[in-house]
This record gives sequence, C-alpha cells and structure tokens, in this order.
Amino acid sequence: MNKRELARAVAVQADVEVKTVAAVLEGFTNVVTAVVAKGEPVSIPGFAKFVKVNRAARMGRNPATGEAIRIKASKKARITPVKAFKDAVLTPALAPKLVKGAYPTVDAAVVAAGKTVAPAAAKKAPAAKKAPAAKKVVRKAPVKRAPAARKA
Repeated sequence: MNKRELARAVAVQADVEVKTVAAVLEGFTNVVTAVVAKGEPVSIPGFAKFVKVNRAARMGRNPATGEAIRIKASKKARITPVKAFKDAVLTPALAPKLVKGAYPTVDAAVVAAGKTVAPAAAKKAPAAKKAPAAKKVVRKAPVKRAPAARKA
C-alpha cells in the first residue's frame, strides 16, 4: 500500500475527504521526522515508537579476510512496533474492523467519503432518554422452486 492508497482507505474509514487525509498524513510525517531528527522520541500508543539511536564506535571483523576493522560511530532511526500492534498483526481477530470499501478501496466509497453531513438536530443531545423499541423480527417465506425438467 502506498501513500495515496493509504489516504483513500483512511478517508473511507474515517468518513473524511481524501484531500484532508492526504494533508494530515503529510503533516504527520513532517512532524514525526522533525521531532525524531532533533533526538526526541515519538510514541503513538497502540501503534509504534520512533527513536533516534546513537551507535558507538566498535571493533568488527571483515568476514572475507577475518581481519579486525574499526567501525565508526553512527546514528540510526529505529521504529519499534508496540505490543498492541504486534498482537493485532499476529492474531488477525484482534485487528480493528474496517468499514466496507476501506480496503480494498472502492472508488464509490472514496467519492462518498466526507460527504455525509449529520443534521443539526441529530448532533444535539436528546432531552430525555426513551426506552428502546422492541425489535421486530421479519421472516421471509421460503422460496418455492419449480421441479427441474427431465431430459429425455
């Protein structure tokens, strides 16, 4: 999955326009990159931890000749998945459920993302709670099929 496909899938899942999601993803990568470059770790609970790691100079061995060589100090980026993410990946039943059309992405769902607007009355809290209505069970009659024609 590339960045565009990710933006489309997130737009459908969160019911937000694709342009907004693309801008948020761009902002997210810029902020995480800048903060980790300064040496501060970034942790997203339930997902991953991004850290800049300083590796000290050390002695190594050339595998071809067996000669001892000096490996100079370096800086590395480390991204560590946290336990909740690993558990969801290793046990798919624990993974979050996606909205229909989020992945694989359906073009109609992407076009409709961000277009649904809840009416103003629905946003206000109701004055008093009503008792839940009894659910009606609707059963369809079994379909009668004509007997199959016999071949002569």
